[in-house]
Amino acid sequence: MSIDKSPEDVAGSGVRLEELTRRGAARRDILRAMMASGMMSMTGAGLLAMSDRALAQDKPKQGGKIRVATQSSSATDTLDPAKGAVSTDYVRANMLYNGLTEYDSHLGAQMALAQSIDTKDATVWVIKLRNGVQFHDGKALTPADVVWSLTRHKDPATASKAKTLADQFKEVKASGPNEVTITLQGANADLPVILADSHFMIIKDGTSDFKTAVGTGPFKLKDFSPGVRTVVVRNEHYWKPGLPHLDEIELVGIGDEPARVNALLSGDVQLINQVDPRSAARIKGTSGFAVQETKTGGYTDLIMRDEGGITGNADFRRGMMYLLDREQIRNTVLLGYGSIGNDQPIDPTNKYYFAGLPQRTFDPQKAKFYFQKAKLGNAPVQVYASPAADGSVEMAMLLQQVAPQAGLNLKVVRTPSDGYWSNHWMKHPLTFGNINARPSADVIFTQFFKSDAPWNEANWKSAQFDQMLVAARGEPDEAKRKKIYGDMQVLVHDDGGIGIPMFLSSIDAHSTKLKGLGSIPIAGLMGFKFAENVWLDT
Repeated sequence: MSIDKSPEDVAGSGVRLEELTRRGAARRDILRAMMASGMMSMTGAGLLAMSDRALAQDKPKQGGKIRVATQSSSATDTLDPAKGAVSTDYVRANMLYNGLTEYDSHLGAQMALAQSIDTKDATVWVIKLRNGVQFHDGKALTPADVVWSLTRHKDPATASKAKTLADQFKEVKASGPNEVTITLQGANADLPVILADSHFMIIKDGTSDFKTAVGTGPFKLKDFSPGVRTVVVRNEHYWKPGLPHLDEIELVGIGDEPARVNALLSGDVQLINQVDPRSAARIKGTSGFAVQETKTGGYTDLIMRDEGGITGNADFRRGMMYLLDREQIRNTVLLGYGSIGNDQPIDPTNKYYFAGLPQRTFDPQKAKFYFQKAKLGNAPVQVYASPAADGSVEMAMLLQQVAPQAGLNLKVVRTPSDGYWSNHWMKHPLTFGNINARPSADVIFTQFFKSDAPWNEANWKSAQFDQMLVAARGEPDEAKRKKIYGDMQVLVHDDGGIGIPMFLSSIDAHSTKLKGLGSIPIAGLMGFKFAENVWLDT
């Protein structure tokens, strides 16, 4: 979009944008105002900077070591940000690397390795890189590093988990000594936010061996044992002044939630994530420990894969939706945390949430009707659940209790957390997933519901949905864009093969000696970015 404006018009637009930012306006409100003013320019000092950093609460102290336990680790743990698949991978990536942008506390795009990002039409984006940034080995950041880092996602051999997002990149090229130009296949005003995804962290030009990790991030790699631990030490030459505060962080995986809580309360670790709501009261009641709740659009979902068999039957899938007792799940499984879901992946706090869908309710008789239409019979149906997918075991047990009312012979197969994501998730007709929040409707639809998405959990394919996804990205009219996203939610709700009974809060717990931990609503652990922000008050 290119609109000629007088200097007075531009100056007035700048004042309005600063006012929006001060008020904490939604990212898309700011983007819309920028488009209306004929500009889409974001700078490192600029309009979308985080204004309420948790670090303001106390004066940070330097030094010290902490141990952190997350709920997931396995032999597939990776140092390649493109292959990251679980929270431990995302935390590790944020320790070692940086992206061109990063999320702020409102899920806006704050400048990181990019000094500024400009576009006139949301299709061609010009990125100026920050000066003075060095990789851990002393090499200076160059446009070639950015070009390599972004284009490698398009190569199937890379096996990037963000390939469907990167397929939007028509061309990424160096366009100056400190400049990169990204040309998209079609307009997408969400690009700065997409670039904040941890998969798009910047690595050195030509890197293909990830036995070690050389990034520009706040910490340098000291030890990496997949499935066991990661140890990082402070990057003395980090480009953000005064950061990080800690000297060393050890990251471990403890899949069992009670064991994770015990490790915290015994002092073995100082920070844990994915705390069960039942444990939150115990932790809060123990002197020296605190709980941090982050409200997110994440969800645990019932997956019914469309690949033949009973779960490929649309009537069976609809029947299962009516066996989800959402109110009971909220009250007994989540103890009041979270919000009721309606089998649509966009949560009620999202600007593009479609509230016009009639709320599905618990109705065993309606479920029975659909099961009979599906010619279900008496054969047992297995559902796989694991503590790795938050609340899924409890949800599965609730389903098993009410299934006889609908004529369903449901058997729960409980699997350990270790190996669940590689051995069971999306490997059986009926399983549970656990999806972290995404910063935009476009990202979650692209990664989980597009026909060729690598994480298309239900193996659901809709040419109509794919076409609408592309149309929404390039739609400049906000009302029309919202209408398209609403129609897409209807498609998923009606036929997507995914039951979303609740949207989750992410609950972390920590020693009260650990300071600086805030909330970024993309996920717990401060949106996986706690490492450079926290410090020890000894």
